[in-house]
Amino acid sequence: MSYRAPVDDYDFLLDHVVGFDAVRATALYADASADVTHAVLREAGKMCEEVLAPLNTAGDRHPARLENGVVRCSPGFAEGYNAIASGGWVGITARPENGGMGLPMAIGTAVNEMISSACIALHLVPMMSQGQIEALEHHASDDLKARFLPKLISGEWNGTMNLTEPQAGSDVGALSTRAIDNGDGTYAITGQKIYISWGDSDIVENVCHLVLARLPGAPSGTKGISLFLVPKRIPDAQGAAGVANSLSVVSLEHKMGLHGSPTCVMQYDGATGWLVGAEGGGMAAMFTMMNNARLGVGAQGVGVAEAAFQHALAYATERKQGKTARDGGGTIVDHADVRRMLMSMKADAYAARAIALCCGVALDMSTATEDRAWVARAAFLTPIAKSFGTDVGISVSNTGIQVHGGMGFIEETGAAQFLRDVRVTAIYEGTNGIQAMDLVGRKLMDGGEAAFALLEEIEAQAEASRTRFPNMAGSVWQAAESLREATEWMVAQTDVHERFAGAAPYLMAWGRVLGGHLHLSSALADEKGGRRERLGRFYIKRLLPECEGYLTHCTEGAKGLFDMSIEELQA
Repeated sequence: MSYRAPVDDYDFLLDHVVGFDAVRATALYADASADVTHAVLREAGKMCEEVLAPLNTAGDRHPARLENGVVRCSPGFAEGYNAIASGGWVGITARPENGGMGLPMAIGTAVNEMISSACIALHLVPMMSQGQIEALEHHASDDLKARFLPKLISGEWNGTMNLTEPQAGSDVGALSTRAIDNGDGTYAITGQKIYISWGDSDIVENVCHLVLARLPGAPSGTKGISLFLVPKRIPDAQGAAGVANSLSVVSLEHKMGLHGSPTCVMQYDGATGWLVGAEGGGMAAMFTMMNNARLGVGAQGVGVAEAAFQHALAYATERKQGKTARDGGGTIVDHADVRRMLMSMKADAYAARAIALCCGVALDMSTATEDRAWVARAAFLTPIAKSFGTDVGISVSNTGIQVHGGMGFIEETGAAQFLRDVRVTAIYEGTNGIQAMDLVGRKLMDGGEAAFALLEEIEAQAEASRTRFPNMAGSVWQAAESLREATEWMVAQTDVHERFAGAAPYLMAWGRVLGGHLHLSSALADEKGGRRERLGRFYIKRLLPECEGYLTHCTEGAKGLFDMSIEELQA
């Protein structure tokens, strides 16, 4: 199966559905014309199809390995990464004054999705660097920016994120890595970090680690954490990668998937680092990187969903098995249940893609205008884009195995790799459960203002669509109204545990409603009877109704969750 970048979908969504015209109307992104956008997406798509996609299987079958303290990467990954770096794709959204393209986040999201479709294990390199670039642009000193940003943006060096420790997972405040002031503007960093994606490799000159650590006397918890930039090699006076720093790769994790991506256990033994931002401001600085990465991870989920769908569709159009009602002897694509699966896969991937692009547009508008409403919308959409995109990636990849039948369980077909690779996206950069808790917690602290503003837009569009699409518009309006009632229930809960108990289904309900809204928008922009109208009708009539079940679940709160004792659960 050859991967085909869905560039036409990106063009259509950006030009007609997700409001990207508002981004183009800003002074900051005035150069992102339709012609420029289309050219960029086609060039990126060509690279993904011709250079990166052929590497996906090699990365799975020939994992990265640690040899004498050096990480050796999968066959072809060096050439693949060189194509990404030399094309300028690492710095696609970085500021032009630092050497980046300065393109909108929505465009960067589309490119990241395509790279993930082609080879998600390799996509983690530019994704982590992009997050670090944004964190440094916002929080680093001018000296640090001048020393590190050009190399990160060019792709000569890559960046990582070091939060997790063996005893401190999601509870980052429990970390014990320490930093000592050297008295010369640098700090000595000592400690161990785990789950460090691309913590080392033989495809770049230097690896730049953003490390959370605690200074002497710092308070406990997250308020006592600072952020440090700790390179594998300390830059010399000319800015080149110089002498080795006091850090090492202890081991590589043996993982369920993403075998081509080296996930390192990192040891720091008095390694030289530089403070990024203020003392005690580590979490604020790191969250800049994490928020960037969360949208990137959502795009990874969509990307793998697209690849898994294309893989399953290719198999279904070739595999002959049994008789069908359509012609009595076609391939399995003509079986009703197989067609149901394929339509669900395509409709869900399209919805998740549109949601991710909407989040990118909101981030672009918040950057370009600093308008409070856009800032709030970007914050509200980020956990939805991350969680819904990755859940769709997992469910679509799982369905892809089912389409293959018994052959899906055989590794040679490649169907299983998509599920093994994408499964971690619901875990890293903040588990989907944490994203849901953030949605019903921090994101509703405004009394639901951002949520209700979005619902008003969805309902207004549905009302305006009733003449052309009465049934679809009515379904979207009713789902949005039910979600409004559930949001009112959430906002009214004073016990945060009541909110948290229903957080995950509440977030999924948002994904379903936004998906229905964006499918309806696509149908309105499509030609009469067009393929996007038909796909939207399938989604709205068959998948959107799941929203009601999610909302029934979420408004039960904590009722019944703790009715069984631990002993009864073990019985």
